[in-house]
Amino acid sequence: MRILAIDSSGLVASVAILEDDSMLAEYTLNYKKTHSQTLLPMLDEIVKQMDFDMETIDAIAVSAGPGSFTGLRIGSATAKGLGLALKKPIIPVPTVDGLAYNLCGVKEVVCPLMDARRNQVYTGLYSFEENKMNTLIPQEAVAIEEIVKSVNEHGAPVVFLGDGVPVQKAFLEEHVTVPYRFAPSHMARQRAGALGALAFQLYEAGIVEEAREHKPDYLRLSQAERERMEREKKKA
Repeated sequence: MRILAIDSSGLVASVAILEDDSMLAEYTLNYKKTHSQTLLPMLDEIVKQMDFDMETIDAIAVSAGPGSFTGLRIGSATAKGLGLALKKPIIPVPTVDGLAYNLCGVKEVVCPLMDARRNQVYTGLYSFEENKMNTLIPQEAVAIEEIVKSVNEHGAPVVFLGDGVPVQKAFLEEHVTVPYRFAPSHMARQRAGALGALAFQLYEAGIVEEAREHKPDYLRLSQAERERMEREKKKA
């Protein structure tokens, strides 16, 4: 079983190829370039270095949202195009779940924080039993105060990760009342390897879709859509 995994839901662009229990290759770039400039060249470099036959993949896993609206569209379009060309199914992996899976096996509760601006985060709450991930709070878009309240009420030690951590670090240090820590840098951002590893479990559970049917799950309206609705309310 071979899976191509793609994650462009945030600032990081990441591509990986996994085979059963092995990650054959991963290319991750956290730099200020648009994902439209990086994703396909990254995949092309992996294919060249491995002399890899793309026809041998069984499915394409993609970060399905939430996240950056532009990043999600680019990642989904890339996965969809490859899926249609190769006639392979898509495994839509919830972005926050995939980010949490970076810390698969830790004893603490895992709380991903993706910066959603306006003092909001894309987040959730997870725990692990060996390689099995339990969802305590499904991914959601909420104010930072709300998820910190949930963390405190849960009462267990927690580890935070994601690009929302540096943005909200001062608030976390002041308001989190349970033991906590921050994930190390090499595990703190989206990685296609973790996304792909989780995708194997989703595939076995039958969570797949035809490439032509795939679309990202944004969880909330874009800024442009919110501004349009506000203008329409003022006119009404």
